[in-house]
Amino acid sequence: MIKIRYALFTFMLSMLNIGDAWAISCSPMIVQQQSIYGDTLGVDQFWQKLKEHCGKTYEGTVTSGATANDGFSGKRLVMHMLSCSEDQLLIPFNVGENRSRTWILTKVKDRIELKHDHRHEDGTNDAVTMYGGTTTNTGLPGIAVFPADQMTIKTIPTAATNVWWMTINNTTFTYNLRRIGSDRLFTVTFDITKPIEKPLPSWGWENFK
Repeated sequence: MIKIRYALFTFMLSMLNIGDAWAISCSPMIVQQQSIYGDTLGVDQFWQKLKEHCGKTYEGTVTSGATANDGFSGKRLVMHMLSCSEDQLLIPFNVGENRSRTWILTKVKDRIELKHDHRHEDGTNDAVTMYGGTTTNTGLPGIAVFPADQMTIKTIPTAATNVWWMTINNTTFTYNLRRIGSDRLFTVTFDITKPIEKPLPSWGWENFK
């Protein structure tokens, strides 16, 4: 049973093309110990790794999927660990002067939900907002994978096959998107060894405390 689960998991990673992006060894023994028999579930270890960076800000670059008109390349990309609780993480993601984006991670038991909060400069909701997905298993310490949920399909029909994932190790945090069935792949890699200055608040979050 362990070998079957491992084979299915590694096949999924190969489809996403993220075998080299995550920092966890993929041996069957490690998967077995950390995800099935370990004292702490992978999801809890992943959550704790993120919380260790609470209040800090990091700069990133597009490392996969860069194009001339992608809206990200050539701009300063900044993530800020705004708030960290036992069940929610708020991570503003600024693209140049555009502060419309906040990643919202919500932990419910042994699953994590990812939502993309998009606002206009006046703080009102964008027409396309709160799309994302939820992990389907207890995960591993260095990666969380979020297949598109039903709300995403209703909001962005073409994103029905979207899969987002985040990775974290001792030196980097990555945010990734793959649209299965297409050549769309997008990765931003942040250097978490070099904190930078705190950014201005995301639009609509100015009064958050």
